[in-house]
Amino acid sequence: MASQEHMEKMRQRQDYRNLWHTDLMRTIQADPPYCCLALFCAPCVSYLLRKRALYNDMSRYVCCAGYMPCSGRCGESRCPEFCLATEVFLCFGNSVASTRFLLQDEFNIQTTQCDNCIIGFMLCLQQIACIFSIVAMIVGSEEIQEASQLLSCLADMVYCTVCACMQTQHKIEMDKRDGKFGPQPVMAVPPVQQMSRIDQAVPPNVGYAPQPAYGQPYGYPPAPQAQGYPPAGYPPAQYPPPGYPPSGYSR
Repeated sequence: MASQEHMEKMRQRQDYRNLWHTDLMRTIQADPPYCCLALFCAPCVSYLLRKRALYNDMSRYVCCAGYMPCSGRCGESRCPEFCLATEVFLCFGNSVASTRFLLQDEFNIQTTQCDNCIIGFMLCLQQIACIFSIVAMIVGSEEIQEASQLLSCLADMVYCTVCACMQTQHKIEMDKRDGKFGPQPVMAVPPVQQMSRIDQAVPPNVGYAPQPAYGQPYGYPPAPQAQGYPPAGYPPAQYPPPGYPPSGYSR
């Protein structure tokens, strides 16, 4: 059941329409000092970003932001700071991805195709390096062993670089959230003029006869006097009518 909910959430993320303030290719240009900090002190930066993503309210902390099967089962409520420190050091990749999912779900941010390609390349390179290491261990060839070590080193470099760029991207997005770039327009909230139907023009009648003006609601016929009442052919009214009261009637 939980896996089905996660799959449904992944599908919903494909319909998000907002974009990151800075994509992965431009994070180094956007904030070079922080990108270097995220490269050399990655777990510490991950800790600070998750805490900031929770608005510094650690009572809201759940392991891996609730996106993993272990979430909510690690005693986070008793010591959230220690659990977060353990998460960023032992499960660094999951901690970065969880913060990313947390921000995406909060602000309806989609991942661009370029970002998907970079993340996919990083994952594929790690898988290829792992396969080469297994083959080198089985075969025992020195050439394959050297190739596997070279691939592993390259995969680690790409992994560290992409994670640093991702954490810088998260930091810039929270800077925008906290108003450090100046006031930002509220997303997905229409202006008052569009919310009030009083200010909108009356749409044209389509397939319906024009409605009468106020004073004759719902299309009732005009008052009888306007039709010449009583109709022609009726004798004039007499009061009292002839033969009234009847004979023999006494008051």
